[in-house]
Amino acid sequence: MTDSLVVVSAGFSPVKGMRHLPRPGLALDELGAVGDRQWCLLDVDAARVLRTVQHPSLIGVVAEQDGDGLAVLLPDGTGASFEPEPTGETLPCDYWGRTVELALTDGPHSELLSDYLGRPVQLAAAPRGAVVFDAPVTLLGTATLADLAARLDRPSLVSEDARFRSTLVVETSEPYVEDTWLGRTVTVGSAVLRIGGPVPRCAVIDHHPETGARDLRLLKALVSHRPVNAANEPVLGVYASVVRPGVVG
Repeated sequence: MTDSLVVVSAGFSPVKGMRHLPRPGLALDELGAVGDRQWCLLDVDAARVLRTVQHPSLIGVVAEQDGDGLAVLLPDGTGASFEPEPTGETLPCDYWGRTVELALTDGPHSELLSDYLGRPVQLAAAPRGAVVFDAPVTLLGTATLADLAARLDRPSLVSEDARFRSTLVVETSEPYVEDTWLGRTVTVGSAVLRIGGPVPRCAVIDHHPETGARDLRLLKALVSHRPVNAANEPVLGVYASVVRPGVVG
């Protein structure tokens, strides 16, 4: 039996680590949300994908796919819209202990983002599904968000779902009911998903979803009442794989 879930919001960023933006319509295929994290920033010398938890100011940058180009807007209002030009070079890079083959690009983005971050970086194209963990879609329930908001006495947390960077926020009536969904198939829009394991959380959730400033001790709060994985990371929300492609919204 396949249950139907009501999607309250959907979102992603086309560049790994930049601001998680709401999407009124979202296409899901076998590799997840189309357009999700198809680019990432590299520390070329270290052959490493930049991690948001180490560079939370990335959250303040808005990136949008613009036809064949990519528009980037910095917090001070400066930015550029450009079509990244492949250099023809690929570089095997470390991403949280996994090696991912990334295609380097040229364009004005390098100087713009290097100046902003205070270190040399380069935009690279990532193969679909290469810079995600476990399964390509993540889900979080509204009742879970409401419970966290009450625990932290922060009502605005309910509307700050982008802090958790979930692909889909779905309507639920019981906090943390997502924990019980392992192995179930669910319908979202015209797509069908199979629910996987829990999503481990890091300190990125302590940072405001628009400014990137650290404004909460949410990770510590989760550790106090949520299960943790082998790495002592608290879990919140669930992964899912796409059984049947479709559209949400």
